[in-house]
Amino acid sequence: MVANEISVEAGRAEANYWRDLWTYRELFYFLAWRDVLVRYKQTVIGIAWALIRPFLTMVILTIVFNKVAKLDAPGTTPYPLMVYAAMLPWQFFATGMSEASTSLITNANMVSKVYCPRLIVPGGVIISSMVDLGVMFLLMGAMMIWYGYAPDWHILAVPVFLVLVFALAMGFGVGLSALNVKYRDFRYVVPFLIQFGVYISPVGFSTSNVPHQWRFLYSLNPLVGVIDGFRWALLRGETPIWWPGIASSLAVTLLSCAVGAWYFRRTERSFADVI
Repeated sequence: MVANEISVEAGRAEANYWRDLWTYRELFYFLAWRDVLVRYKQTVIGIAWALIRPFLTMVILTIVFNKVAKLDAPGTTPYPLMVYAAMLPWQFFATGMSEASTSLITNANMVSKVYCPRLIVPGGVIISSMVDLGVMFLLMGAMMIWYGYAPDWHILAVPVFLVLVFALAMGFGVGLSALNVKYRDFRYVVPFLIQFGVYISPVGFSTSNVPHQWRFLYSLNPLVGVIDGFRWALLRGETPIWWPGIASSLAVTLLSCAVGAWYFRRTERSFADVI
C-alpha cells in the first residue's frame, strides 16, 4: 500500500490545504467517534441524554406556548410534534456550534504538536453531533406512532434541510472556534446565545404567528427557514413554508460558511502560538 503523501509547493498553500482535507478525511471519522465515546463515557444513562434534553425542552415549550399563550399548530398537527420537529435542527445546530466553538481549546495538544488542516477539528465535532440527531429522529418516529401521524412524500426533502443546518453549524462553529482561541471570553458568550436563540427562533411556535410585515426581517435568522423546512418535510406539508425565508436562510448560511472559513484560515497560523 502506498502511503498518502503531503507535498509542499511554493505558492500552492491554499490549494494544498483544501486537498489535505481530503487526504485526512479518515481523521474526521476518528475525531467524531472519539468525541461520541468521550461524551457518553461514565454517564449513568448514556446516549439517552440525547433524548432527555430535547424532550423536556419540547414539554416546556408546549406548555408555555400552547397551554399558556394559547397558540395552535397549523392543520391537524399535534402541537408537541410541531415543537419536536423544530427541536431536531435546533438541537443539532446548538450542540454542534457550542462544542465546535471550544474544540480547538480542548484539542490544544493536537493543534500545537501535530500537523493537519485544523479545520478538521471543529468539523469532526459537528459530525459527531449527527449521532445525537439520529437518536432524536428515533423519538420523532415513536411520537408519530403515538399520535397516529404518518409522514408522506414531503419527508424526502429532509436530507436537503439537513445539509443546510449542517452547513450553518459549520459556518458558525468554525468561526467561533477561531475566535475562542484568541478571545477566551467567547466560551461564556456562546451558551448565552444558545439560551437566547431558542426563544427568538420559531422552536416553540409556528412562523405563521409572526406578523406578515415582520416576516422577512424575522427570516434573517437563518434557523427560521431551516426549522420551517424540517416541519414542512416531516409534518406532511401542513405547516406553512415561506420560500423567501428559505432563500434567506440559504444566503445567510453561505455567508456564514464563507466568513467563518475565511477568518479561520486567516488566524490558523497563530493557533499553535496562542493556544
